[in-house]
Amino acid sequence: MRKFIILVLISSIGLFSGCGNYSFTGISLPAGTTTYQVNYFQNDAPLIEPGLERTFTNSLADLIQNQTSLQLVTSGGDITYEGEITEYRISPTTATADNTAAQNRLTIGVRLRFYDRHNPDEDLTQQFSFFYDYPGQAQLVGAQKDAAIAEIFERITQDILNATLGKW
Repeated sequence: MRKFIILVLISSIGLFSGCGNYSFTGISLPAGTTTYQVNYFQNDAPLIEPGLERTFTNSLADLIQNQTSLQLVTSGGDITYEGEITEYRISPTTATADNTAAQNRLTIGVRLRFYDRHNPDEDLTQQFSFFYDYPGQAQLVGAQKDAAIAEIFERITQDILNATLGKW
């Protein structure tokens, strides 16, 4: 019985000590990384939606704040996110018999540059994009446009977090 208790105790210690840098969100922070910086994402898309760059920058900063223990700083962060919004496009995806759009798609694309000051091998430059489909007869304005942008940004920012800190 005593050997069983010792075995359970050793197994428990090994299990908990092996999970030091991991979280339930799948984020793995390198040792010594305590701060992050999100630089302003410029809107370089051919079609400009006012305020889109501010909304995206804030969405990315908020997601990292909510899903990690890192502290947001304005300069000198251990890890840095920067880039541009490269695409904002509305296009028809399906047509009706009388050649009108049955469904439209809003697509937003972002080019990301990620820098890890402690581990430059983890630096990343990558394009991310996502879309939102809506009925062809609808106008993408007001609350529907805000909901579409929020849904797209939720997906893009989560993809960015997974690619940079989640290593998915």
